[in-house]
Amino acid sequence: MIFRVAGWFQRLVMMCLLGTLASVQAEQVQSDTTTVGASEHSCTRLTATGNPEYPPYLWQEPGSRRGLIGANKTIMQALSERLGIPIEVIYTGPWSRAQEEVRVGRIDLIAGAFFTLPRTAYMDYIEPAFLTTRSVVWKRSLVAFEYSEWADLIPYEGATVINNSFGQSFDEFASVNLSIDNVTSLPQAFRMLAQGRVDYVLYEEYPGLAYAAELDLDFVIEQIEPPVSSEGLFLTISRRSPCNTEAFRAELARIMAELVEDGTAQRALNEGLETWSLTSQ
Repeated sequence: MIFRVAGWFQRLVMMCLLGTLASVQAEQVQSDTTTVGASEHSCTRLTATGNPEYPPYLWQEPGSRRGLIGANKTIMQALSERLGIPIEVIYTGPWSRAQEEVRVGRIDLIAGAFFTLPRTAYMDYIEPAFLTTRSVVWKRSLVAFEYSEWADLIPYEGATVINNSFGQSFDEFASVNLSIDNVTSLPQAFRMLAQGRVDYVLYEEYPGLAYAAELDLDFVIEQIEPPVSSEGLFLTISRRSPCNTEAFRAELARIMAELVEDGTAQRALNEGLETWSLTSQ
């Protein structure tokens, strides 16, 4: 009799445990469904920003305090159409401020950033890269400057823009070996170079050419070969964006691959070059 009661009691306990487990699982499924639904519901629009001193990729729209134009905005418009979600490309200040806005989650996307490990702490990269850009050494014209590899920069004093990157490998080399002054804007860096206050400036090729011409410094400073790096420009999404889910990132990656493969990204770059040429005259 004792054994029959014990067996009955064990079966009762087991039934209770199974019932509790089923209830917990049902609540978890409901919670997960609610979370996904809330995330999808909140993703009805996106905001994007980027480096505003980056023609032909991005620059501040003339006469506007809030707008950005350029190749990367055109690509964001194409992404928006295929995604079915409006994307507003916003001027948020200098490049360092733009990155901070994405880090804290006030802006969802960066429309073009090089890959670096520190940045992965606050944003996810969407592959593939949609464009590639070369970063080069700028020096004063007619001034001797021996350069053929990274190590040749060690004896010189350089400058670049705050929070700019030239790819993970070069960034690591520069942090240990180079003396580089970080300034707030590219025009400031180029003027320092023209005045002889620094020996060289590091910046991307196309934006550098554009600003050298706008500042009437294209006969005073020049780029030299080889580039310090050639890096892909990636779309990134803030880890604090309510739209940042695995499924959404996969959809972004699918569309970005399409934009590269069908030539949309390259056509946007060509249009950006033409637009900058017209607006900077």
